[in-house]
Amino acid sequence: MSLSRRGVLGLAGAMGTTGALGAVSTAGAAAPAAPTAPAAGRVRTGFERMAADGYAVLAGQRVGVVTNPTGITADARHLVDVLHADERVDLVAVFGPEHGFRGTAQAGGSEGASRDPATGLPVYDTYDTSGQRLADVFTAAGIDTVVFDIQDVGARFYTYIWTLYDCMRAAALAGKAVVVLDRPNPVGGRRAAGPVLQRPYASFVGREPIALAHGMTAAELALLFNGEFLADRPVALRTVAMSGWRRDSLFGATGLPWVPPSPNMPTPDTALAYAGTCLFEGTNLSEGRGTTTPFEVVGAEGADRRWAEAANALGLPGVWFREAYFTPTFSKHAGRLCGGVRLIVHDRETFDPVRAGIGLLVTARRTWNGFGWRADHWIDRLTGSDRVRTMVDAGAGVEEIAGDWAAGLARFAEARAGYLLYG
Repeated sequence: MSLSRRGVLGLAGAMGTTGALGAVSTAGAAAPAAPTAPAAGRVRTGFERMAADGYAVLAGQRVGVVTNPTGITADARHLVDVLHADERVDLVAVFGPEHGFRGTAQAGGSEGASRDPATGLPVYDTYDTSGQRLADVFTAAGIDTVVFDIQDVGARFYTYIWTLYDCMRAAALAGKAVVVLDRPNPVGGRRAAGPVLQRPYASFVGREPIALAHGMTAAELALLFNGEFLADRPVALRTVAMSGWRRDSLFGATGLPWVPPSPNMPTPDTALAYAGTCLFEGTNLSEGRGTTTPFEVVGAEGADRRWAEAANALGLPGVWFREAYFTPTFSKHAGRLCGGVRLIVHDRETFDPVRAGIGLLVTARRTWNGFGWRADHWIDRLTGSDRVRTMVDAGAGVEEIAGDWAAGLARFAEARAGYLLYG
């Protein structure tokens, strides 16, 4: 058979890749295969390894892809464009998460249903859709297999992992399979950190009891979800592992291009701070949205240098806190001069973003008399219980608060260990 335009572009998507499919699972923990070493030390994503295998995992399937602007090849082409151009793949639908398939919506929004102008494919909106309702969307789309490929940032309240969870549950209801194409955890995966969600506080920023900083990749989380939380009705799950990624690797070491996974996640440095400073979404202070360095600066009108001084006095490892002033262009305190703190991470090996975030909450309350929680106690959803809020209000320090979640974190770390794919 001669190569059509679709075939040429599909082969181009696989050129230069090495390795076979990674671990495959239909229920619980995988039996991980040792990842192969990539050429020139670069990480090979799950998509690249699937392409190198001729898309065998998708053979004979009508495919729908859950993705956003981060679903790219190593040379920055979008996987939807590559798959659509390849005759070996029957791609029939695209599903957009929070912020949308093309990433144009701000936090808490999506793009709605549409037709992709580049490929003509129907684009379905999955944001805030779950259960039988989402299962019906998969059925209406006429797919057999849901492919998930989105760059996560390693924090429980970043909603893409719960889009994955919802898709897995809905696919099981609809009798569909799920394939997860793995990508790096950009902040590394050596350990989990922070409080574990308590189920009464479950929401779309935390469906199930995992640690605030889970230290896992999307494929590892999919295996954990299937084995621990969907065991009553597991989905037919396949995970395609990366090669060349190690748990101590930050994103800068992967050799992969960074695409902002959401409008306020412009750089890997943003992701490094996010698990701690996103807690300020639960307060009346700005978390830096509407600035060029969201989540790396936090502040409010009237806060001053005393906050940075108090935060530095905590002696938290790996980070310095510098007095900062900024004027957000949108979101909280838009158009008003804010005083606050800039995080400067000087040792990424010892930096713990969750403790840093707790330290900033503790010291903000002590040094700025305007400090307050959001009236809906959103902080409880972010932290996974009311414990952080009530302990901060009671004057507890960082170590006392961290000690409160230690037992739950230890139990999660033990369960997590059975689902890890990488050394």
